[in-house]
Amino acid sequence: MSDALENLNGMPVGPLGLIVLPGCEDLAAKVNDYLTTWRKHRADQANGNGGYFDQDLKESYIIETQFTRFATGEAKATINQSVRGYDIFILCDMFNHGINYVMQEKEVPMSPDDHYANLKRAISAIGGKAKRITVIMPMLYEGRQHRRQGRESLDCANALQELCLYLNVENIITFDAHDARVQNAIPLHSFENVQPVYQMIKALANNVDDLHFNKEHMMIISPDEGGMSRGIYYSTVLGLELGMFYKQRDYSRIIDGRNPVIAHEFLGDNVKDKDVIVVDDMISSGGSMLEVGKKLKDLGAKRIFTCVGFGLFCNGLKKFDAAYEEGIITRVFSTNLIYRTPELLSREWFVDVDLSKYVSYILDTLNHDSSVSKLLNPVDRIERFLKKCNYRSNCDCMTTKN
Repeated sequence: MSDALENLNGMPVGPLGLIVLPGCEDLAAKVNDYLTTWRKHRADQANGNGGYFDQDLKESYIIETQFTRFATGEAKATINQSVRGYDIFILCDMFNHGINYVMQEKEVPMSPDDHYANLKRAISAIGGKAKRITVIMPMLYEGRQHRRQGRESLDCANALQELCLYLNVENIITFDAHDARVQNAIPLHSFENVQPVYQMIKALANNVDDLHFNKEHMMIISPDEGGMSRGIYYSTVLGLELGMFYKQRDYSRIIDGRNPVIAHEFLGDNVKDKDVIVVDDMISSGGSMLEVGKKLKDLGAKRIFTCVGFGLFCNGLKKFDAAYEEGIITRVFSTNLIYRTPELLSREWFVDVDLSKYVSYILDTLNHDSSVSKLLNPVDRIERFLKKCNYRSNCDCMTTKN
């Protein structure tokens, strides 16, 4: 068990309850397994004198909840047990398009708006009886609509305010937000933007041979100026050089709500014969990511690894299949925090990064009202991992499963 869980402070805020929205069942099952294992371990360590450890021990922390759909497309949420006094955590995936419902005899895939409505229904079903509500929303609903340009809606800010100011949500936990400054919409409420850097580095090391984490052999690349802070973090903790692509846009036209990208211009050191890690928050259509890969290959890059929090692949996988066959990309790393199609999981170039244990750490710590600072700042863990695997040297490095 992690040191972060060995010294949890005092009593839990309340009995832990996990409400799972449709589409998050697999992730929730893994989180529940970790919680039950850890809490049984703590009770056993107490040698029969566990006190609150014994009271907090359950076979499952998942609250039985039903989401019923009617033929009109309307819906309701029903909680099938008492949650009075509970510390409730709601796990949701706003971007799971793999769930359909029937409306007017037609199958309709659930949209982010449908998932957000389910979130509000679950909170409404709680009816104010819970002691505290925390929403774990890995990919932030409408997170890309975080600022106004002209007469545009501010959907993400409105959603955060609705959850916290009107629906009594106390904590929002999200991962790798497109722009974490959107939390300014709720300055008096807890908003945690978690970076899965440590898990990405471990996945990279455990799935790729012959890595050299040094300036002579590797480089970090940000695909645009908006993601520079993310690239700076990676380059700092790994001690690598940082490069960036600048997007030239046509501001005279708007296509699909955005000004189209004309070209990508590279700013940075020489990438010739170096492995390159391209870091971003998401892959949507993937067009920009593949163009960046082609540019890097033209500049002489050796292998190209893409690390993103969320692999959406909205325009399918064919372009990535072709890019893999051409050697433009070597691996794409993405988390299991959102829905991944069976086709995506079957691809040789795709690596699924499991964050269920990390989510469980955060959830268990918050339930005990303890600080999550050490969990949110993985610098020490990254350094220990690199030293353990001897990645700080200039010699060939064998990957170490951990």
